[in-house]
Amino acid sequence: MALHLLGKDPDSPEGKSPTVYYDDETDNYLVQGWKVLDAGRLEQLDLPEHETVVEIPKRMVRFFPEVKGGGGAGV
Repeated sequence: MALHLLGKDPDSPEGKSPTVYYDDETDNYLVQGWKVLDAGRLEQLDLPEHETVVEIPKRMVRFFPEVKGGGGAGV
């Protein structure tokens, strides 16, 4: 598996998070973000026990190839 760094939040004070990666083996994205812990927000989701939710700022969608006009595979 090879993970490819697509972008980090340019406004992150420490430059560590949030971050978007692409996995070229699974053709999926990995998103590192802030843990969503607010019960009011979580109860609005149909979230299976084996999944979690992270939050990233809207400005980071530009790192997804589909938003840039490219495809997901071969990033």
